[in-house]
Amino acid sequence: MRRLTQKKALTLVKELDAFPKVPESYVESTAIGGTVSLIAFTLMAVLAFLEFFVYRNTWMKYEYEVDKDFSSKLRINVDITVAMRCQYIGADVLDLAENMVASDGLKYEAVHFELSPEQRLWHITLLHIQERLRVEHALQDLIFKSAIKEAPPAQTHSEDSPSSLRACRIHGHMYVNKVAGNFHVTVGKSIPHPRGHAHLAALVSHDTYNFSHRIDHLSFGELIPGIINPLDGTEKVSAESNHMFQYFITIVPTKLNTYKISAEIHQYSVTEQERVINHAAGSHGVSGIFMKYDISSLMVKVTEQHMPLWQFLVRLCGIIGGIFSTTGMLHSVVGFMIDVFCCRFQMGIYKQIKEAPPNEQQDSETLIPTENDAQ
Repeated sequence: MRRLTQKKALTLVKELDAFPKVPESYVESTAIGGTVSLIAFTLMAVLAFLEFFVYRNTWMKYEYEVDKDFSSKLRINVDITVAMRCQYIGADVLDLAENMVASDGLKYEAVHFELSPEQRLWHITLLHIQERLRVEHALQDLIFKSAIKEAPPAQTHSEDSPSSLRACRIHGHMYVNKVAGNFHVTVGKSIPHPRGHAHLAALVSHDTYNFSHRIDHLSFGELIPGIINPLDGTEKVSAESNHMFQYFITIVPTKLNTYKISAEIHQYSVTEQERVINHAAGSHGVSGIFMKYDISSLMVKVTEQHMPLWQFLVRLCGIIGGIFSTTGMLHSVVGFMIDVFCCRFQMGIYKQIKEAPPNEQQDSETLIPTENDAQ
């Protein structure tokens, strides 16, 4: 009984075979068919190989939602060099609520304002990258996916005497409230004040003012050395002593999830303005470097995605089946055109023979021997 059941099942499966079976004696092999088959198999192999690279590639997906986290602290990462001595300048943050944030995480280091050859090479490379980022926006996705961990050459401690070091490097981080604020570097050290804060600028001569500066790094949120920010590599040199540099920054909270890193960073855009302080000409203000930032209420989720395996198989089957069907139709059309052309050509020869003069037909007939003549 089991054998009979298996035989019936095999017979049923054979009857359900929907693919046509043509005997080999009915198949005619031609040079055109072989050429088309060779071209079809070559295209299948090439496109399947290229599709594999598409399957390996990834892309970044951007999603937007409201940032509901307003109680946490925002980290500011700073690395800026000012062409003034450290005892003459002070850096701190004043938020929108007139609360002065402690800048204990910032370190003041006496350095040379000029860069070493290695640092200057890194600075030039960074400026080229910044220029390409403004033109090629897709380069930012490549930076997100690669997550470069290499940091720029660190500034080594100089062996020169402190009196010969005329610049100050301010680097470190601070934690501020997630409200708009103003990070500034100006003359004099900051002191607490009932109405906010103040700087002891009276003890510094105006002749020593020089707010030429270089921003090696400025970021918000978690510190990722591979992420390049808009102000990284900015260098401003002023010939005037009383000069105000202003940067207006809009921060966008960003959650970055790739196959290499997962971090909460903060992208930002910036516009800048600078002017010389001249009270006689009506240009009022305070000399220094002012970075006024505001935080967007929207949050961006950047996720690296990959093509699913089933989608890759479907696309691969589509490529193979599409090429097979297309080349089959092309082969049929080309064969039909060749048959039509050859048939018309043969019909033309037949018409020439049929329309020949009677004398030529008689001559041709006399040339053909008959059975009576042979006897």
